[in-house]
Amino acid sequence: VCFDQIFNQAAKFRYMFGGKAVTPLVIRTMYGAGFRAASQHSQCLYPVFTHIPGLKVVLPSNAYEAKGLLTQAIRDDDPVIFFEHKAMYDEEMEVPDEPYAIPFGEANVTREGDDVTIVAFGRMVNFANQAADSLARHGITCTVVDPRTTSPLDTETILETVEETGRLVVVDEAHPRCGMAGDIAGLVAERAFDSLKAPIKLVTAPHAPVPFSPVLEDIYIPGVARIEEAVRAVVEHDRKVAAE
Repeated sequence: VCFDQIFNQAAKFRYMFGGKAVTPLVIRTMYGAGFRAASQHSQCLYPVFTHIPGLKVVLPSNAYEAKGLLTQAIRDDDPVIFFEHKAMYDEEMEVPDEPYAIPFGEANVTREGDDVTIVAFGRMVNFANQAADSLARHGITCTVVDPRTTSPLDTETILETVEETGRLVVVDEAHPRCGMAGDIAGLVAERAFDSLKAPIKLVTAPHAPVPFSPVLEDIYIPGVARIEEAVRAVVEHDRKVAAE
């Protein structure tokens, strides 16, 4: 019932009424694994909503972004699905008291490097930054891109950074099939293929329900170690090719 109202009504009113109708609606919802909540309460469903034209989909990676993006969502005349990772509710950081808004469709480059571009979503941005910190100590520097919104998506920032580094790793907690990781990989393969020095690597959850077992769930979630492994693989690939 709710999907029909969101997908077939709210998302389509502006289009169906020739731009004369607006739907200033914000739906806040939780997502993500890590709380031993098992299969039904740990899913990452933002790719499903991203697929629907007319919806705006938001994934903040920290409290500062959450405030600014939520302010923007409230001011927007289109329906916005605002995804909040459960694991981030306990995180703390300084946030300005005064009101501010972060525009949709403008990615944040959290750090710049020369070797690899890492595009990560939501909580995975924090993991990507941790991996980048570790890799920097071994001489590998990474550019980390936080898109902030999946719809609209800042494709230009992603493409520009890949053109600079020549390598891409995409980190997404959602499933690999029909997800944002594959979407970003397809974008780069189509529009920046000649810039690539190595195959694109995707770091995602497996295409399976989230397990209840703590041991299995920890393995299920894309972590810092897997990100580091993927980055090392793309860096070493073209070095091996050059050596041959």
